[in-house]
Amino acid sequence: MTHTRVHALQALPNDTLLARLPVLAARERGLTAELVAHLAELETRGLHLAAGYSSMFAYCREALRLSEHEAYNRIEAARAARRFPAILERLAAGDVTLTTVRLLAPHLTTENHAAVLDSARHAAKPMVEEIVARLAPAPDVPTTVRKLPVPRTVFATSTALVLASAPSAPVRETAPPPVTMTAAVPAAQRSQASATVGALSPDRYKLQLTVSGAVLEKLRMAKDLLRHAVPDGNEAEILDRALTALLAEQARKKLAATDAPRTPRSQGSARSRHVPAAVRRAVFARDRGRCAFAGAGGRRCGERAFLELHHVRPYAEGGLATADNIELRCRNHNTYEWRRHLQTVRAEEAEWRARESGGAAGRAVTRSGMSAGSRTGVSPAGA
Repeated sequence: MTHTRVHALQALPNDTLLARLPVLAARERGLTAELVAHLAELETRGLHLAAGYSSMFAYCREALRLSEHEAYNRIEAARAARRFPAILERLAAGDVTLTTVRLLAPHLTTENHAAVLDSARHAAKPMVEEIVARLAPAPDVPTTVRKLPVPRTVFATSTALVLASAPSAPVRETAPPPVTMTAAVPAAQRSQASATVGALSPDRYKLQLTVSGAVLEKLRMAKDLLRHAVPDGNEAEILDRALTALLAEQARKKLAATDAPRTPRSQGSARSRHVPAAVRRAVFARDRGRCAFAGAGGRRCGERAFLELHHVRPYAEGGLATADNIELRCRNHNTYEWRRHLQTVRAEEAEWRARESGGAAGRAVTRSGMSAGSRTGVSPAGA
Protein backbone atom coordinates (compact mmCIF):
# COMPACT_ATOMS: atom_id res chain seq x y z
CA MET A 1 0.00 0.00 0.00
CA THR A 2 1.47 3.34 -1.06
CA HIS A 3 1.81 6.36 1.19
CA THR A 4 -0.82 8.10 -0.92
CA ARG A 5 -3.27 5.30 -0.19
CA VAL A 6 -2.52 5.52 3.52
CA HIS A 7 -3.11 9.27 3.55
CA ALA A 8 -6.36 8.77 1.65
CA LEU A 9 -7.55 6.29 4.28
CA GLN A 10 -6.66 8.70 7.06
CA ALA A 11 -9.01 11.23 5.46
CA LEU A 12 -11.96 8.81 5.37
CA PRO A 13 -14.97 9.71 7.51
CA ASN A 14 -15.68 7.23 10.34
CA ASP A 15 -18.96 6.04 8.80
CA THR A 16 -17.30 5.33 5.46
CA LEU A 17 -14.45 3.40 7.09
CA LEU A 18 -16.87 1.29 9.13
CA ALA A 19 -19.00 0.62 6.05
CA ARG A 20 -16.05 -0.47 3.92
CA LEU A 21 -14.56 -3.00 6.33
CA PRO A 22 -17.42 -5.58 6.19
CA VAL A 23 -17.35 -5.34 2.39
CA LEU A 24 -13.60 -5.99 2.31
CA ALA A 25 -13.94 -8.87 4.78
CA ALA A 26 -16.68 -10.47 2.65
CA ARG A 27 -14.52 -10.07 -0.44
CA GLU A 28 -11.59 -11.72 1.34
CA ARG A 29 -13.78 -14.64 2.47
CA GLY A 30 -14.99 -15.13 -1.08
CA LEU A 31 -11.44 -15.16 -2.43
CA THR A 32 -10.35 -17.58 0.29
CA ALA A 33 -13.17 -19.99 -0.57
CA GLU A 34 -12.26 -19.72 -4.24
CA LEU A 35 -8.59 -20.42 -3.45
CA VAL A 36 -9.56 -23.47 -1.39
CA ALA A 37 -11.72 -24.76 -4.27
CA HIS A 38 -8.83 -24.32 -6.71
CA LEU A 39 -6.44 -26.12 -4.37
CA ALA A 40 -8.87 -29.03 -4.11
CA GLU A 41 -9.03 -29.33 -7.91
CA LEU A 42 -5.26 -28.93 -8.21
CA GLU A 43 -4.65 -31.85 -5.86
CA THR A 44 -7.31 -33.96 -7.61
CA ARG A 45 -5.47 -33.52 -10.90
CA GLY A 46 -2.02 -33.90 -9.36
CA LEU A 47 -0.81 -30.73 -11.05
CA HIS A 48 1.45 -29.83 -8.16
CA LEU A 49 3.44 -33.01 -8.81
CA ALA A 50 3.66 -32.28 -12.53
CA ALA A 51 4.96 -28.82 -11.66
CA GLY A 52 7.85 -30.35 -9.70
CA TYR A 53 6.58 -29.95 -6.12
CA SER A 54 6.74 -32.99 -3.87
CA SER A 55 3.61 -32.15 -1.91
CA MET A 56 0.71 -29.74 -1.69
CA PHE A 57 2.44 -28.15 1.29
CA ALA A 58 5.59 -27.48 -0.75
CA TYR A 59 3.48 -26.05 -3.58
CA CYS A 60 1.61 -23.68 -1.25
CA ARG A 61 4.77 -22.56 0.49
CA GLU A 62 7.00 -22.10 -2.55
CA ALA A 63 4.65 -21.35 -5.45
CA LEU A 64 1.91 -19.44 -3.59
CA ARG A 65 4.20 -17.96 -0.90
CA LEU A 66 1.83 -18.89 1.92
CA SER A 67 3.05 -19.25 5.48
CA GLU A 68 3.17 -22.68 7.10
CA HIS A 69 -0.03 -22.00 9.04
CA GLU A 70 -1.85 -20.59 6.00
CA ALA A 71 -0.81 -23.51 3.83
CA TYR A 72 -1.81 -26.14 6.39
CA ASN A 73 -5.26 -24.66 7.02
CA ARG A 74 -6.06 -24.22 3.34
CA ILE A 75 -4.89 -27.69 2.36
CA GLU A 76 -6.97 -29.33 5.09
CA ALA A 77 -9.99 -27.23 4.11
CA ALA A 78 -9.51 -28.13 0.44
CA ARG A 79 -9.43 -31.84 1.23
CA ALA A 80 -12.55 -31.53 3.37
CA ALA A 81 -14.30 -29.53 0.64
CA ARG A 82 -13.62 -32.31 -1.86
CA ARG A 83 -15.69 -34.60 0.34
CA PHE A 84 -18.28 -32.01 1.35
CA PRO A 85 -18.57 -29.14 -1.20
CA ALA A 86 -21.03 -27.29 1.07
CA ILE A 87 -17.99 -26.21 3.09
CA LEU A 88 -17.04 -23.76 0.34
CA GLU A 89 -20.36 -21.93 0.59
CA ARG A 90 -20.04 -21.69 4.35
CA LEU A 91 -16.49 -20.37 4.07
CA ALA A 92 -17.55 -17.68 1.60
CA ALA A 93 -20.50 -16.69 3.80
CA GLY A 94 -18.33 -16.46 6.89
CA ASP A 95 -20.32 -19.14 8.72
CA VAL A 96 -17.14 -21.12 9.42
CA THR A 97 -13.44 -20.34 9.33
CA LEU A 98 -10.52 -22.31 7.97
CA THR A 99 -9.53 -23.27 11.51
CA THR A 100 -13.05 -24.51 12.21
CA VAL A 101 -13.02 -26.66 9.07
CA ARG A 102 -9.57 -28.05 9.91
CA LEU A 103 -10.65 -29.07 13.42
CA LEU A 104 -13.94 -30.61 12.32
CA ALA A 105 -12.79 -32.29 9.11
CA PRO A 106 -11.60 -35.59 10.67
CA HIS A 107 -15.00 -36.07 12.32
CA LEU A 108 -17.32 -35.18 9.43
CA THR A 109 -19.36 -37.90 7.77
CA THR A 110 -21.99 -38.00 5.06
CA GLU A 111 -24.64 -38.29 7.75
CA ASN A 112 -23.50 -35.64 10.22
CA HIS A 113 -21.59 -32.99 8.25
CA ALA A 114 -24.55 -30.63 7.72
CA ALA A 115 -25.61 -30.70 11.38
CA VAL A 116 -22.04 -30.39 12.67
CA LEU A 117 -21.26 -27.44 10.42
CA ASP A 118 -24.50 -25.78 11.51
CA SER A 119 -23.55 -26.22 15.17
CA ALA A 120 -20.19 -24.57 14.50
CA ARG A 121 -21.65 -21.53 12.75
CA HIS A 122 -19.82 -18.38 13.90
CA ALA A 123 -18.25 -20.41 16.74
CA ALA A 124 -14.96 -19.42 18.33
CA LYS A 125 -12.15 -21.97 18.51
CA PRO A 126 -12.83 -23.10 22.13
CA MET A 127 -16.45 -23.84 21.23
CA VAL A 128 -15.35 -25.77 18.13
CA GLU A 129 -13.01 -27.81 20.33
CA GLU A 130 -15.99 -28.65 22.55
CA ILE A 131 -17.91 -29.85 19.48
CA VAL A 132 -14.95 -32.05 18.60
CA ALA A 133 -14.90 -33.38 22.16
CA ARG A 134 -18.55 -34.38 21.81
CA LEU A 135 -17.90 -36.08 18.47
CA ALA A 136 -14.79 -37.90 19.67
CA PRO A 137 -14.60 -37.96 23.49
CA ALA A 138 -11.14 -38.48 24.95
CA PRO A 139 -10.46 -40.18 28.29
CA ASP A 140 -9.64 -38.13 31.38
CA VAL A 141 -5.96 -37.46 31.85
CA PRO A 142 -4.23 -38.46 35.08
CA THR A 143 -2.83 -35.79 37.34
CA THR A 144 0.92 -35.56 36.93
CA VAL A 145 3.55 -33.41 38.59
CA ARG A 146 7.04 -33.11 37.18
CA LYS A 147 9.89 -30.72 37.72
CA LEU A 148 10.85 -28.69 34.68
CA PRO A 149 14.46 -28.43 33.56
CA VAL A 150 16.06 -25.17 34.64
CA PRO A 151 19.05 -23.53 32.90
CA ARG A 152 22.19 -23.48 35.01
CA THR A 153 22.11 -19.67 35.25
CA VAL A 154 18.56 -19.60 36.62
CA PHE A 155 18.03 -20.84 40.16
CA ALA A 156 14.23 -20.51 40.36
CA THR A 157 12.26 -23.72 40.78
CA SER A 158 9.12 -24.30 38.72
CA THR A 159 6.85 -27.28 38.30
CA ALA A 160 4.47 -28.33 35.55
CA LEU A 161 1.07 -29.40 36.80
CA VAL A 162 -1.64 -31.04 34.71
CA LEU A 163 -5.12 -31.29 36.22
CA ALA A 164 -8.20 -32.97 34.80
CA SER A 165 -11.65 -32.33 36.21
CA ALA A 166 -12.08 -36.00 37.07
CA PRO A 167 -10.82 -38.56 39.60
CA SER A 168 -7.17 -39.01 38.83
CA ALA A 169 -4.26 -41.22 39.58
CA PRO A 170 -2.09 -40.44 42.61
CA VAL A 171 0.43 -37.67 42.17
CA ARG A 172 3.65 -38.96 40.69
CA GLU A 173 6.98 -37.21 40.62
CA THR A 174 9.53 -38.00 37.96
CA ALA A 175 13.14 -37.03 37.72
CA PRO A 176 13.79 -34.03 35.50
CA PRO A 177 15.22 -34.75 32.07
CA PRO A 178 18.82 -33.69 31.39
CA VAL A 179 19.33 -29.98 30.98
CA THR A 180 20.16 -29.29 27.32
CA MET A 181 19.32 -25.59 27.16
CA THR A 182 22.25 -23.21 27.01
CA ALA A 183 20.46 -19.85 26.96
CA ALA A 184 19.12 -18.57 30.27
CA VAL A 185 15.37 -17.98 30.42
CA PRO A 186 14.29 -15.49 33.14
CA ALA A 187 12.05 -17.07 35.74
CA ALA A 188 9.59 -14.19 35.38
CA GLN A 189 9.01 -15.03 31.73
CA ARG A 190 8.39 -18.70 32.47
CA SER A 191 5.96 -17.91 35.27
CA GLN A 192 3.91 -15.68 32.96
CA ALA A 193 3.14 -18.48 30.49
CA SER A 194 -0.61 -18.88 30.05
CA ALA A 195 -2.30 -22.09 31.08
CA THR A 196 -3.58 -24.30 28.30
CA VAL A 197 -7.13 -25.64 28.36
CA GLY A 198 -8.35 -28.42 26.11
CA ALA A 199 -11.75 -30.08 25.85
CA LEU A 200 -11.58 -33.86 26.33
CA SER A 201 -15.24 -34.82 26.23
CA PRO A 202 -18.57 -33.17 27.14
CA ASP A 203 -17.98 -31.18 30.36
CA ARG A 204 -14.45 -32.59 30.77
CA TYR A 205 -11.35 -30.45 30.26
CA LYS A 206 -7.60 -30.72 30.60
CA LEU A 207 -5.87 -27.82 32.36
CA GLN A 208 -2.09 -27.56 32.09
CA LEU A 209 0.00 -24.84 33.71
CA THR A 210 3.37 -24.15 35.26
CA VAL A 211 3.60 -23.31 38.97
CA SER A 212 6.39 -22.53 41.38
CA GLY A 213 7.58 -24.83 44.12
CA ALA A 214 5.77 -22.66 46.68
CA VAL A 215 2.45 -23.10 44.89
CA LEU A 216 2.99 -26.85 44.69
CA GLU A 217 3.65 -26.92 48.42
CA LYS A 218 0.38 -25.04 49.03
CA LEU A 219 -1.44 -27.65 46.95
CA ARG A 220 0.08 -30.45 48.98
CA MET A 221 -0.83 -28.74 52.26
CA ALA A 222 -4.41 -28.23 51.03
CA LYS A 223 -4.64 -31.93 50.18
CA ASP A 224 -3.42 -32.89 53.65
CA LEU A 225 -5.82 -30.49 55.41
CA LEU A 226 -8.80 -31.74 53.38
CA ARG A 227 -8.18 -35.45 53.72
CA HIS A 228 -11.32 -35.78 55.86
CA ALA A 229 -13.46 -34.26 53.08
CA VAL A 230 -11.46 -35.44 50.05
CA PRO A 231 -9.88 -38.73 51.16
CA ASP A 232 -8.25 -39.51 47.81
CA GLY A 233 -6.67 -36.05 47.58
CA ASN A 234 -8.23 -35.43 44.16
CA GLU A 235 -6.47 -32.32 42.82
CA ALA A 236 -9.39 -31.28 40.65
CA GLU A 237 -11.67 -31.30 43.72
CA ILE A 238 -9.11 -29.28 45.69
CA LEU A 239 -8.90 -26.74 42.88
CA ASP A 240 -12.68 -26.50 42.69
CA ARG A 241 -12.94 -25.77 46.42
CA ALA A 242 -10.12 -23.22 46.26
CA LEU A 243 -11.70 -21.35 43.34
CA THR A 244 -15.13 -21.40 45.00
CA ALA A 245 -13.65 -19.81 48.13
CA LEU A 246 -11.69 -17.28 46.06
CA LEU A 247 -14.76 -16.24 44.06
CA ALA A 248 -16.79 -15.81 47.23
CA GLU A 249 -14.04 -13.62 48.72
CA GLN A 250 -13.79 -11.48 45.58
CA ALA A 251 -17.58 -11.14 45.41
CA ARG A 252 -17.56 -9.75 48.95
CA LYS A 253 -14.72 -7.33 48.21
CA LYS A 254 -15.70 -6.06 44.77
CA LEU A 255 -19.44 -6.63 44.57
CA ALA A 256 -20.39 -6.24 48.23
CA ALA A 257 -22.00 -9.68 48.09
CA THR A 258 -23.54 -10.81 51.36
CA ASP A 259 -26.11 -13.29 52.59
CA ALA A 260 -27.71 -10.65 54.83
CA PRO A 261 -27.75 -7.29 53.03
CA ARG A 262 -28.65 -4.26 55.13
CA THR A 263 -31.26 -1.74 54.10
CA PRO A 264 -29.41 0.99 52.18
CA ARG A 265 -29.34 4.37 53.93
CA SER A 266 -29.07 6.37 50.74
CA GLN A 267 -28.90 5.97 46.99
CA GLY A 268 -25.75 7.98 46.56
CA SER A 269 -24.75 11.58 46.97
CA ALA A 270 -23.65 14.21 44.48
CA ARG A 271 -20.87 15.10 46.91
CA SER A 272 -19.22 11.69 46.88
CA ARG A 273 -17.98 9.23 44.30
CA HIS A 274 -18.66 6.36 46.72
CA VAL A 275 -20.96 3.72 45.26
CA PRO A 276 -23.09 2.13 48.00
CA ALA A 277 -22.87 -1.64 48.43
CA ALA A 278 -26.54 -2.10 47.57
CA VAL A 279 -26.01 -0.24 44.28
CA ARG A 280 -22.99 -2.38 43.38
CA ARG A 281 -24.97 -5.56 44.02
CA ALA A 282 -27.92 -4.33 41.96
CA VAL A 283 -25.74 -3.19 39.06
CA PHE A 284 -23.77 -6.42 38.92
CA ALA A 285 -26.96 -8.50 38.96
CA ARG A 286 -28.68 -6.35 36.32
CA ASP A 287 -25.70 -6.29 33.95
CA ARG A 288 -24.98 -9.99 34.65
CA GLY A 289 -21.37 -9.32 35.46
CA ARG A 290 -20.55 -8.11 31.96
CA CYS A 291 -19.70 -4.82 30.27
CA ALA A 292 -22.99 -3.16 29.32
CA PHE A 293 -21.55 -0.86 26.64
CA ALA A 294 -23.57 -0.97 23.41
CA GLY A 295 -22.08 0.16 20.11
CA ALA A 296 -23.73 2.22 17.42
CA GLY A 297 -25.31 -0.92 15.93
CA GLY A 298 -26.66 -2.02 19.30
CA ARG A 299 -24.08 -4.76 19.88
CA ARG A 300 -23.25 -5.17 23.56
CA CYS A 301 -19.62 -5.67 24.53
CA GLY A 302 -20.21 -8.35 27.18
CA GLU A 303 -16.59 -8.49 28.42
CA ARG A 304 -16.21 -9.98 31.93
CA ALA A 305 -12.60 -9.00 32.73
CA PHE A 306 -11.35 -5.68 34.17
CA LEU A 307 -14.87 -4.43 34.97
CA GLU A 308 -15.34 -0.93 36.39
CA LEU A 309 -18.31 1.10 37.60
CA HIS A 310 -19.29 3.75 35.08
CA HIS A 311 -21.40 6.88 35.70
CA VAL A 312 -23.81 7.24 32.76
CA ARG A 313 -24.20 10.90 33.68
CA PRO A 314 -20.67 11.89 34.72
CA TYR A 315 -19.99 12.56 38.37
CA ALA A 316 -18.49 15.94 37.43
CA GLU A 317 -21.90 16.95 36.02
CA GLY A 318 -23.83 15.89 39.11
CA GLY A 319 -24.36 12.24 38.25
CA LEU A 320 -25.43 10.29 41.32
CA ALA A 321 -24.16 6.86 42.36
CA THR A 322 -27.54 5.20 41.87
CA ALA A 323 -28.41 1.94 40.14
CA ASP A 324 -30.07 3.94 37.36
CA ASN A 325 -26.92 5.95 36.72
CA ILE A 326 -24.25 3.26 37.26
CA GLU A 327 -23.41 0.59 34.69
CA LEU A 328 -20.65 -1.95 34.32
CA ARG A 329 -17.92 -1.18 31.81
CA CYS A 330 -14.76 -3.01 30.88
CA ARG A 331 -11.67 -0.88 31.32
CA ASN A 332 -11.32 -0.16 27.60
CA HIS A 333 -14.91 1.01 27.14
CA ASN A 334 -14.87 3.02 30.36
CA THR A 335 -11.77 4.83 29.12
CA TYR A 336 -13.32 5.18 25.65
CA GLU A 337 -16.46 6.85 27.00
CA TRP A 338 -14.43 9.13 29.25
CA ARG A 339 -12.33 10.28 26.28
CA ARG A 340 -15.41 10.75 24.13
CA HIS A 341 -17.06 12.84 26.86
CA LEU A 342 -13.85 14.87 27.25
CA GLN A 343 -13.80 15.56 23.51
CA THR A 344 -17.42 16.73 23.66
CA VAL A 345 -16.67 19.04 26.58
CA ARG A 346 -13.63 20.51 24.82
CA ALA A 347 -15.60 21.04 21.62
CA GLU A 348 -18.34 22.84 23.56
CA GLU A 349 -15.73 24.98 25.33
CA ALA A 350 -14.10 25.88 22.00
CA GLU A 351 -17.49 26.81 20.54
CA TRP A 352 -18.31 28.93 23.58
CA ARG A 353 -14.96 30.72 23.38
CA ALA A 354 -15.47 31.35 19.67
CA ARG A 355 -18.87 32.89 20.37
CA GLU A 356 -17.45 34.97 23.21
CA SER A 357 -14.51 36.20 21.15
CA GLY A 358 -16.85 37.02 18.26
CA GLY A 359 -19.17 38.91 20.57
CA ALA A 360 -16.28 40.78 22.12
CA ALA A 361 -15.01 41.77 18.67
CA GLY A 362 -18.48 42.99 17.68
CA ARG A 363 -18.78 45.04 20.82
CA ALA A 364 -15.35 46.53 20.21
CA VAL A 365 -16.34 47.53 16.65
CA THR A 366 -19.56 49.07 17.94
CA ARG A 367 -17.71 51.06 20.58
CA SER A 368 -15.17 52.23 17.96
CA GLY A 369 -17.92 53.35 15.58
CA MET A 370 -19.78 55.20 18.28
CA SER A 371 -16.58 57.01 19.22
CA ALA A 372 -15.90 58.06 15.61
CA GLY A 373 -19.48 59.25 15.15
CA SER A 374 -19.30 61.39 18.21
CA ARG A 375 -16.22 63.12 16.80
CA THR A 376 -17.65 63.73 13.30
CA GLY A 377 -21.26 64.31 14.19
CA VAL A 378 -22.38 61.26 12.11
CA SER A 379 -24.01 58.19 13.69
CA PRO A 380 -22.32 54.76 13.20
CA ALA A 381 -25.13 53.74 10.85
CA GLY A 382 -24.68 56.83 8.77
CA ALA A 383 -28.19 58.01 9.55
